[in-house]
Amino acid sequence: MSNEHLIGIDVGTTSVKAGLFTTEGRAVDIIVTPYSTYHPAPERVEQSPADWMQAITSSLQKFATLVDTHSVRSIGVTSQVNSHVFCAADGKVLHPSIVWKDGRAAEQAQTLDHSINDEQRLEWWGAPMPIDASHVLSRLKWMQENRPEIWQETRHVLLPKDYCIWQLTGELVSDPWSNIGLVNKQLVYVEPLLDLVDKAAAVLPPLKNMTTIAGRTKSEQPFPGIPVSTGTMDAWAGIFGTAVTGQGESVYLSGTSEVLGIVSETINPTPGVLVMPKSHDITMHIGPTQSGGASQLWFCELFGLEPADMSRLAEQRVKSNQSIPLFLPHTQGERAPLWDSAARGVFIGLDDSTDRGAMAQAVYEGVAYSARWLMDSLKQSSGQQPILIKGGGGGFQSDTWNQIRADILGVEISRVSVTDPGLLGAAGIGAVAAGTHQNIQEAFENLVTTDRHYEPDLSKSDRIAERMALFQDTYHATANLSHRWLNLQYE
Repeated sequence: MSNEHLIGIDVGTTSVKAGLFTTEGRAVDIIVTPYSTYHPAPERVEQSPADWMQAITSSLQKFATLVDTHSVRSIGVTSQVNSHVFCAADGKVLHPSIVWKDGRAAEQAQTLDHSINDEQRLEWWGAPMPIDASHVLSRLKWMQENRPEIWQETRHVLLPKDYCIWQLTGELVSDPWSNIGLVNKQLVYVEPLLDLVDKAAAVLPPLKNMTTIAGRTKSEQPFPGIPVSTGTMDAWAGIFGTAVTGQGESVYLSGTSEVLGIVSETINPTPGVLVMPKSHDITMHIGPTQSGGASQLWFCELFGLEPADMSRLAEQRVKSNQSIPLFLPHTQGERAPLWDSAARGVFIGLDDSTDRGAMAQAVYEGVAYSARWLMDSLKQSSGQQPILIKGGGGGFQSDTWNQIRADILGVEISRVSVTDPGLLGAAGIGAVAAGTHQNIQEAFENLVTTDRHYEPDLSKSDRIAERMALFQDTYHATANLSHRWLNLQYE
């Protein structure tokens, strides 16, 4: 089957990634097309959907020069979620996409969150999940209140992957797992929840299983008539791209943000943790932090470095065993398990001996402590104690950072071979939809391999536990100060 191919597309936070794979999971070509993110005002983060489509089209055109177009069995699309495109009936984009980092709808989120109680949350979702500023209902309500002329013309509000699938195939569709917080345990929209915002039910797309065919590419596309799967969000594509599907298995994805999850049928409702509705025999306890690779990018831009330079600085500092400050990576708020959009980054312990290497290590450690806080909540929610975590993503390319993660989490980490498991995940979901593989489990057992393992240094456990407690105490001690600071920005 090596003469047949799969295409995966990931509309990410900083770029569109497109991968051409064999049906055995070998990457033939990977294309990364960066695009701009705009910050027109405080707390506002936007992108142009036209940039996404231009990147997708150019990538498909390149792939069409590499292989026979008839050799491609399917196209799978994944994307960032809690980013939203407001469209007119004819597909015209009415407003730049509001990106998941955007906090403009915090006030609307608070109002909506107070409109439902814990009993309803447990009935709908099986967990006390919050409505935050990135929730689509918060965004709809913000648009209704602040841009009524756009809201009046809006007929569709779509996630990035769903918008791109619409452009590729002409079909409007989404999947339940990408709409966490909108669907119940039966994987259908929660009608009483949608009723909280006028017209919400009318503008959201119909739902289909991720492994169904959404449609076929239009005749003007580089690969005309190829089946395109409904797909799912980037976190799920990445999870599948690490082959985490079995009971008790655990995943750690590092991209712009960190996403951690544990598969478990047991559900102990735990604040801050998302429990996905069971699908494909998988019940996933999951949470996204706000800043993983984003913290690395911030540090590198601040000092004019490349990620490899930062890794070398941190490695030298680790070997020196000198004092390291503590860093809270909440530079754009925090999601799981805190869900505090007003949280802000903090360094403590800076002194006149602190250099770039110390700060680089602190940033790496801060992201890992944030991940441990989330992992501890996931363990409580799932009733599981993972002994191995499968990791992958762009943030897993630094051996130094990976060892720091393993030490702080206290668990062995196994890194998958493919640099971007989300791309492979998208392609594999497309393969299942097209019938190339029978099901999710079978597909990714065949597609995924690992290349590195990181054992935790348990001799550091006591010191790490003390710094973990200090990390949490620092957040609690500064949370009110961060809120006060943020309020000052709007006066």
